[in-house]
Amino acid sequence: MLRITELKLPLDHPDEALRAALVARLGIAEGELTGFTVFKRSYDARKKNSEMLFIYTLDFSVRDEAALLARLASDSRVGPAPDLTYRFIGHASTPLPERPLVVGFGPCGIFAALTLAQMGLRPIVLERGKEVRQRTQDTWGLWRKRVLNPESNVQFGEGGAGTFSDGKLYSQIKDPHHHGRKVLEEFVKAGAPEEILYVNKPHIGTFRLTSMVEQMRADILALGGEIRFQHKVVDLLTDGDQLEGVVLEGGESLRSRHVVLALGHSARDTFRMLHGRGVYLEAKPFSVGFRIEHPQSVIDKARLGKYAGHPKLGAADYKLVHHASNGRSVYSFCMCPGGTVVAATSEPNRVVTNGMSQYSRNERNANSGLVVGIDPERDYPGHPLAGIELQERLEAAAYVLGGSNYQAPAQLVGDFLAGKPSTTLGSVEPSYKPGVTLGDLAVSLPAFAIEAIREALPAFERQMRGYAMHDAVLTGLETRTSSPVRITRGQNLQSLNLKGLFPAGEGAGYAGGILSAGVDGIRVAEAVGRSMLGV
Repeated sequence: MLRITELKLPLDHPDEALRAALVARLGIAEGELTGFTVFKRSYDARKKNSEMLFIYTLDFSVRDEAALLARLASDSRVGPAPDLTYRFIGHASTPLPERPLVVGFGPCGIFAALTLAQMGLRPIVLERGKEVRQRTQDTWGLWRKRVLNPESNVQFGEGGAGTFSDGKLYSQIKDPHHHGRKVLEEFVKAGAPEEILYVNKPHIGTFRLTSMVEQMRADILALGGEIRFQHKVVDLLTDGDQLEGVVLEGGESLRSRHVVLALGHSARDTFRMLHGRGVYLEAKPFSVGFRIEHPQSVIDKARLGKYAGHPKLGAADYKLVHHASNGRSVYSFCMCPGGTVVAATSEPNRVVTNGMSQYSRNERNANSGLVVGIDPERDYPGHPLAGIELQERLEAAAYVLGGSNYQAPAQLVGDFLAGKPSTTLGSVEPSYKPGVTLGDLAVSLPAFAIEAIREALPAFERQMRGYAMHDAVLTGLETRTSSPVRITRGQNLQSLNLKGLFPAGEGAGYAGGILSAGVDGIRVAEAVGRSMLGV
């Protein structure tokens, strides 16, 4: 199999034009091409009003690959395609007496459990929340009725926090072994559209993720795995520096010397238990800020120019960063085209926001986090859990500022820049449910964050016309951008000071989204497999 990059065609090209363009680019007869697949498709929107093109990377085969490579030896855009086939590190020929435990069933836990099951290791998954459809009903209870279930919500339950998100499946992680390809292929097997294998910024959306998670659960069970919902781990069983198992909330103990700890970033009670148990933790950077909402049409026009609304391009996204004069970085986070701002708290009397889109991305507004970096050495030195405490203080204050009823505090961008409270909405209707309370967000974050965001908004306006429009809405707070702690691990992917504990994914500080969490789950499952299978 060979690969060609940078093959360009107009947006509206017919399907058959791709094969013809490939044949012409290679300078071969039609019959010499024996097959091709699209590996990647992207577009360049930097020049908004010039002709926009699709840019393809294709994997293809011809009758005589050696002759073609020799003839095109000087062409850097044609060469052998890398082998993306996933190969398991081993397989248990008979059931082993010990079964690995996987704590948490978000993207990382799902892929850790699936990979372990595919290796014949029969994992037992312990998930504190409920299965995905019951969890969805509980989540709607907060959004529609302001009733929070602390163990079943946007953060906790089957599928993890990624279930109620845009379902983005792209990442900038280093992935030399192409584990990300396995993640995408498993998602397609579970019902995701095949286009996620090749589009530049694939996404799925919440509704599709729900059915996919159920299918992956069924696959794990069929392979001998076990999944226990509403089973919360509250303690560890140890023998010196060796983990021996876990204790559940009801008092039951499960023995295993191989435990994948695939927590989400909001498992604060578990972080405190680990710290109390002496497991090595360290504070890590995270970010805080607001959600900002614009009409999607404003973003489309700013990003796509005359191509705004083109059916093959869909709703436009953006990625922005500004380095403020006070030394802080402000950036867009988890941008959700055609989506909604959602209530994402997992604890009573706190307000947290996040963004969510469906696969269609056809809601009226675009939203994104607008956040400022927090540095533990600069902002809360000396304690690994200090970042959690900062998050809790900010979220509790936002609850009060919103009216102490799970409404979120909000302000128009124009009023925020002018330093005056908002009293009425303009042309942008906020999507956050249960609702917003207008006021002054300047009191909701540390002064350095407010100063940096006020500086960043006009800077972003210069990059994207309409970004600092007066009627755009800021909704607070976005506090759970990533885990504020890292459960540090060594080269064997085990805890630095507790053998048999394999910290993994976003909560452990080693991922930042669905794809990277899935990749980390696979990597940790491989580490467990090497230990258990002796390979």
